[in-house]
Formats: sequence, C-alpha cells, structure tokens
Amino acid sequence: MIRLALLRIVGALPNLLGVIVVTFLLTRALPGDPAAYFAGQSASEEAIEQIRAKLGLDRSLPEQFVAYVGDLARGELGQSLSTGQSVASELAARLPASIELTLVALLLAVVVSLPLGVAAAVRQGSWVDQLARLVTTAGVSLPVFFTGLLLTWLLYFKLGWAPSPIGRLDPSFSPPPTVTGLYLVDALLARDLELWRACAGQLVMPAVTMALFVLAPITRMTRASMLSVLSADFVRTARALGLRTSTVLVRYALRNALLPVVTTLGMVFSFLLGSNVLVEKVFAWPGIGSFAIESLTASDYAPVQGFVLAMGVLYVLLNLAIDLAYLLIDPRVAMQG
Repeated sequence: MIRLALLRIVGALPNLLGVIVVTFLLTRALPGDPAAYFAGQSASEEAIEQIRAKLGLDRSLPEQFVAYVGDLARGELGQSLSTGQSVASELAARLPASIELTLVALLLAVVVSLPLGVAAAVRQGSWVDQLARLVTTAGVSLPVFFTGLLLTWLLYFKLGWAPSPIGRLDPSFSPPPTVTGLYLVDALLARDLELWRACAGQLVMPAVTMALFVLAPITRMTRASMLSVLSADFVRTARALGLRTSTVLVRYALRNALLPVVTTLGMVFSFLLGSNVLVEKVFAWPGIGSFAIESLTASDYAPVQGFVLAMGVLYVLLNLAIDLAYLLIDPRVAMQG
C-alpha cells in the first residue's frame, strides 16, 4: 500500500508542474493591469510603473516564471494585494470552511443517493425508480445558485426555519477554539452543544444546496452499477442458496458495485471543493472559492495561482485516497495492478 501511494505521488508530479505552468500563463493573459488597479484611477503613470516594478511585472515572462517557481520551492505562495496577507495564510484560514461545507454536503448526498440508487435498481419501473429519475433530473437541471436562492427564500424568508445566510456563524456566537478549523468538530471538542447547533444550522441551506446538485451522478452510478451486479452469476447463486435478500444486496451486490461509485464520489468531491463559488457567494460563506473569485476580479495573481495549485494538490491526494479505498473494498485490485 505504501509503494502504491509513493508511485501515485511520483506520477502526479508532472501533472502538478503542468498546473503551475498553465496557471501562470493564464493569469498573465487575463485582461487588466494589476498595477493600475491597485494604484487607483487618479494615479500617475510614474506611480503605476513603480507599483509594476515592485510587483515584478516589468520583467519578462520567463524571469517572472523563474521567480515564481523559486518562491514555490521555498514554500512561498506570494502575497495577496487585496488583503495584504500572505496567500498561504489566507488559504489556510479559508480552506477549512470550504472543506467542512463540501464534506457535509457530500455526506448528505451519500446518505440519500446510495439507498435511493439501490432501491431503484432492485425495483425497476416502480415509484421508487421514478422518484430516483425525478431527483436526478432535478439535480442536473436546476442551477446551483437558483437552488440556493430558492431555499433561502423558502426556509429563511417565508418559513423562518433556517438562520440568516450570513456565513459560518451567527454574530451572536463566538467561533469555537481552533483545533481543526472545522466548526462542527471544534464545537464538539469544546463540548459546547449550543454552539454546535448554531454551526450546524448555518450549514443546512448551503449543504443541502450542494447535496441536491451532486445527488444525480451518485444516484445514477449506484443504480447502473447495482443493475450490472444484480445480473451476475454469483448473485443468482447466492439467492439460489437461500440467503436473505438483505445479505445478498449488502454483502454481495453492493460491495461489488461500490468501485465505480467510489470513483464518482472522488470526482464529485474534487468538483465541489473547487467549484462551490456560487454557493459560497449566495450564503456569504468565507471559503477559498469566493476568495479566488474576488482576487480574480481584482487581477490579483498570487491568490488565484495559490488557489489552483492548492486544488491540484488536493486532487492528487484525493486520487490517492480513492486508490487506497479500492484496496479496502476489493483487494483483488492490487493483484490486478
């Protein structure tokens, strides 16, 4: 298992290098002049040139790239011109918010989609199968920002069931002592149940919005994979031996159908973590997605490059976790590899 992990990490290094090169070139190709933006509309040409020289933008692209790679080698991601803080500290402060939202949304989606996909496969053509099709169609058809606004209007403005969508925590509460950066976990570690309920309440609407969006691919993959496994010889043999239906479905069918589902979960998680910008904007969630968009509109290169690089590293680690999960689900994968 350790050898497999090392091979995956070494194999991902060229991909990370490609991410660094492409991100560097794309940020330089964006319209707008960061020096003019931060100098202000009334700044003189001399002031703009001084800021451009300070930022290193007066040098050629190869020189800028060499300097950027040198900073990365020292563990420096640059400084955000918008906030005045280092990009590494900004990402470290905002990443737990995005991870917590993504994990809760993915957990909600799995809790609903796995049983729904299994039931739809077992009872083809029934009302459960029709419900699964309705849910998957709605999940891929409704824009995520529309779902967020609709839930806000219904649950907050009309019914008053959900708290105000103003971020991770209501201003009347103080954040829990930072241990993991995940408010739900830190509130439990602090043994403050009231604070935990407040944090969970703020998570409901954004997490449900994202969960509805990813229900479709997980449910579809679960249903298709279960249909393929249920027609296999070993499942028919297990049924012929008189085993209970629950045993056949869980121990034999579902376990063998999980590999493509796990792959889908990994793809969905990486997609959610990098593209939940709209949800973060709708609910004022202080994650890395909203930070990247704000930096992009301000032509602030360093945070955008740091964001993309962080997503690349997380994607590599996620693929590694998926490969290890394959070994736990079906040890034959290692033998085939």
